[in-house]
Amino acid sequence: MAARRRGTAHRAPSDRPLAARISEAVEDFAAHRPARFAIGIFTALILIFTLLLWLPVSSRVNGESGWTPFVDALFTAVSAICVTGLTVVDMATHWTTFGNVVILVALQVGGIGVLTLASIMGLIVAKRLGLRQKLLAVGDNSPMRVHRPVAESQALKLGEIGGLLSTVAIGTLIIEGTLTLLLIPAMLLEGFDPWTAVWQSFYFAASAFTNTGFTPNAEGMAIFADDPYVLGVISLGVFLGSVGFPVIFALARYAKQRGRLALHVKLTLVTTSILIVLGALAITVLEWSNGATLGAQDGWFRPITGTFLSIMTRSGGFSTVDIHEMNGSSLLIMDMLMFVGGGSASTAGGIKVTTLAILFIAAFAEARGDHDMQAFDRRIPNDVLRLAVSVVLWGPRSWRPRPSPSCTSRRSRSTSCSST
Repeated sequence: MAARRRGTAHRAPSDRPLAARISEAVEDFAAHRPARFAIGIFTALILIFTLLLWLPVSSRVNGESGWTPFVDALFTAVSAICVTGLTVVDMATHWTTFGNVVILVALQVGGIGVLTLASIMGLIVAKRLGLRQKLLAVGDNSPMRVHRPVAESQALKLGEIGGLLSTVAIGTLIIEGTLTLLLIPAMLLEGFDPWTAVWQSFYFAASAFTNTGFTPNAEGMAIFADDPYVLGVISLGVFLGSVGFPVIFALARYAKQRGRLALHVKLTLVTTSILIVLGALAITVLEWSNGATLGAQDGWFRPITGTFLSIMTRSGGFSTVDIHEMNGSSLLIMDMLMFVGGGSASTAGGIKVTTLAILFIAAFAEARGDHDMQAFDRRIPNDVLRLAVSVVLWGPRSWRPRPSPSCTSRRSRSTSCSST
C-alpha cells in the first residue's frame, strides 16, 4: 500500500496541467536563480522587439515598406529597452506607425525596468515572492540597502513592496498621462491636428519620463526651443523619471503621512538639485556668447535653455541646440553630468547621484577627521563607501572612448557616456 501511495505521489506531477507545471518551473527558476531569470527576460524582450522592428511593416525604405537591416533593428531595440536614446536611423521618417508603436512599447518596458518587470511577472505566476526577490523587485539599488538589514525608516517597507509592484505600471501611465494632457495644448497651438497632437504629446511624455530622448518628429525639440512651457513640462517628466519610482513612492507617502524621509530619498533629491543648478550655471556661462547656441537667444531665455540642457544632459537626451556647435568646455561638463546620471532604480544611467553623494560625504568626513560618515544626522556604513568606490572605478571601463576616422575623440567620449 505504501509503495502504491509512493507511486501515485510520484506520478502526480505528470497528471497536473501543463500550465501549472510551467508556472511551477518558472517560479522555481526565478526563486533560485533571480539573476539568470532577469537576464533571460531581458534577452527575450530584446529579441522580440528586434524581430518586430525587423519586419517590413515597421519601416519605410524609399517611401515604401521594406526590411530594416537586422543590426539596425537590434540596435534600436536595445536602445529602447535600455532607454539610452541612441539610434542609427532617422526615427521620424524611417519607422511606420506600427514601428513607432513598437518602439513606444519598448520604451515603457525599459522605463519600468527589466528587473521590476521580471519580478511583476514572477508575482503574477507565483502569487508570491521571497525576500530576496522582493528586494530586487523594489529596484532600489541604493547602497544604503546593501549588506545590512532593511530598516523600518527606509523609503519602502517589505509589506508595501507588493503594492509597489502592482502600481508601478499604473503610476507610470498616470504620470505620462498627466504630461500628455499638459503637452496637448502646446501641440495644438503649434499647428498639429488633434490626433497628431495627442500622439506626439504621449510620445514626448513617454520618452521624457523614461529618459530616452526619442522624438516622433523630424525637428525634435527644436520647434519648441523658444517655448518655456513645453521645456518645463518635458523637464518635469525627465526629472521624475531620473529620481526613480522608490523616491516618487516615498514622496507620495510623505505627502499623505508626513513621516520621515529615508536617507536615500534625501540624498537623491539634494544631489540631483545641486547638479541641476551647477550644470545650468556652467552651461549658461560657457555658452553665453556662443552665437550658434545660447548666444542667439534673448538674454532672459538663456538661463532657461541652460537649465533645460543641464537636466537633459544627465539622462533626458533631448536638446534644443546643436550639440556639435557647443564649446569643448561645455561638452566636458555635459560628459561629467552624463557620467553621474540619475537616481537609483531610475530610468537614468550613470554611476548614480547617491554614489557621488557618498564620495563627497566621505571626503568631507576625512577632511574633518571624523571616523564615521554622516548625512542628515544618520550614519553611513563604511561598506557603502567601498561599494561607491567600486562603482566609480568600474564605470570608466564601460565608456572608454574609441575614436574612429569618422568619429572624433570628443564625440566618441560623449556617445560613450550617453550609452552608459
